[in-house]
Amino acid sequence: MTRPGLPRISVILLTYEWPDALDRVLFSLSRQLVFPHEVIVTDDGSGPETRDCVEHWRTLLPFPLHYVRQEDRGFRAAEARNRGVALSSGDYLLFLDGDCLVFKDFIARHQQLAESHWQVVGNRVLLNPHSTQLVLSQAINPLAWDWRAFLKARRKGWMNRLLPLLRLGDGRWRKRRSRKWRGAQSCNLGIWRDDFFAVNGFDEAFQGWGHEDADLVVRLIAHGCLRKDGHFAVPVLHLWHQENSRALNAKNIQRLEQTLGGALPSLAEKGVNQHLKKV
Repeated sequence: MTRPGLPRISVILLTYEWPDALDRVLFSLSRQLVFPHEVIVTDDGSGPETRDCVEHWRTLLPFPLHYVRQEDRGFRAAEARNRGVALSSGDYLLFLDGDCLVFKDFIARHQQLAESHWQVVGNRVLLNPHSTQLVLSQAINPLAWDWRAFLKARRKGWMNRLLPLLRLGDGRWRKRRSRKWRGAQSCNLGIWRDDFFAVNGFDEAFQGWGHEDADLVVRLIAHGCLRKDGHFAVPVLHLWHQENSRALNAKNIQRLEQTLGGALPSLAEKGVNQHLKKV
């Protein structure tokens, strides 16, 4: 159950063809001090192994686990996330990727940081290929490590940094970059449902890897939903994987620049609203 008076969090968990990683992410969500209202696994076109993973965890989790899939027609993260939101029922949306493990206080701290008309931008620690394989094989569980274990892993080069793992409380300093969109990523991003729908969610004109999350953050800021840093509060451990194709990167950058220049409205022309009766 969620805490009284705090937002009901719907985790929108994006995945594609990596059920072993998804399994570890769902494991980490199952160990939360405060459980989410629900988790929606939104699938960008995976094979049946991903659905099997979801069905396995559905019987084990103490909160509802939903699943929605779209056909595999290339990288369409914006549309997949919109579909997940359309299926959700919480009043606060927490976007997470299917290769990002969360610590046991992840939901609780996002709840504590949630504030009306502010979006909470979290950060991540990147694992290397070796430590990623150890996590996937369940040979190690960094989520249970103490500081000595993390320092040892950092010395081995298993992860790129440790500072994001520090925990600091809330405060005015978290709003010092209220209009900065750079660095915001949808692998760890909290937004009130009303604010997300006010800009019609992700712009599905963004296809292929890149910048759909920056575009959303820019449009939210223009709408009046400003940035609040979740650094030193809600880190995630990002499993290593090879980079996605950057074939459409230039086109996506061009569209982002149009948003930044005011050539595009803050309301996405093709966004979440179209999915409300289709999921």
